[in-house]
Amino acid sequence: MSPGPTILVVDDDRDVRETIVELLRGEGFDVVEAANGLEALLQVKRSRPAGVVLDLLMPRLGGLDALKRIRTFDPAIRIVVITGSPDPELVRQAKALGAVAVLTKPISPSDLLGPLRAAAVPAPAASALPTRTPSARSAAAGATATAEILVVAGEPELRARLEGLLTAAGHRVRLTGDAASGVRAVVERAPHIVLLDVEMAGLSGVGVLPTIVALAPDVKVVMVHERTNAELAKRSLAFGAFDCVTKPVDPPHLLQAIEAALALRRVDLGE
Repeated sequence: MSPGPTILVVDDDRDVRETIVELLRGEGFDVVEAANGLEALLQVKRSRPAGVVLDLLMPRLGGLDALKRIRTFDPAIRIVVITGSPDPELVRQAKALGAVAVLTKPISPSDLLGPLRAAAVPAPAASALPTRTPSARSAAAGATATAEILVVAGEPELRARLEGLLTAAGHRVRLTGDAASGVRAVVERAPHIVLLDVEMAGLSGVGVLPTIVALAPDVKVVMVHERTNAELAKRSLAFGAFDCVTKPVDPPHLLQAIEAALALRRVDLGE
């Protein structure tokens, strides 16, 4: 028997991903996997799947942005969104961007299989994505690039820590201490990347994120948060944040996030 249509499963939770993969393979689908948004774009280009099961709350390119890019690449791909957050606005935006279904975890197998059984193997088409979709290798190559990074953080110690790490890595750094001044700094001169503290007095990082995304859509936003606010920070990934890092900031993790953000930015701008 020939394999069924190819389905891409995208979820950063390995247990959830493996459960869905096992289910789909048991139903005869050919399945490929990705653990984040960047990997998803690479797999879409490589595998040309007929369908995608897409988690919205992912690092390295959040779900709504990934959904938009996949639909641009091939509108015929059937995308089933899965999310642990039944946020009505999130659901509305996912459907507006072309998701054929939006399912809340835990997922019913019948609800998932229904939309995917309608998937057909797409005919090869000219890619609407750039020919160089970022991979782990190309992201690593971004380490040598110099970026302008805006740090928006209420804690003086955190601002000083981030400034030291980023300057040592060769980046140009601007500092602001609250959300309002961060927005003004973006308007005055949009940086390549914004490091945005979730926990700030007054308007929080999560609260100001939509404004920054709307004002400067090419800017990649990396959220910085306490471990106790991990779920809140992760939800911001669905609404436009590129990635998130926890406090105390781990230098290799931070620099990897920045390298990946710069790699995607170069692809977006055709650099």
